[in-house]
Amino acid sequence: MAKHEIIPCERCNTPIECKANSYTKCQCSVVQLNLNEVQYISELYDGCLCAKCLFELQQEYREGIAS
Repeated sequence: MAKHEIIPCERCNTPIECKANSYTKCQCSVVQLNLNEVQYISELYDGCLCAKCLFELQQEYREGIAS
């Protein structure tokens, strides 16, 4: 089995194991984003983000629309 690529999170630079070819096993899949949240994050970042940053950005988006 081939090792997945280790890349830095685009937001915090934490090393993450990218499993784009096996998305359901990737650490980022634990954060369930709706379409609007995905669009918000994709306007800010182009690359992969760690689950912690995805969760923080999801909360940022939700707080922004609640204001």
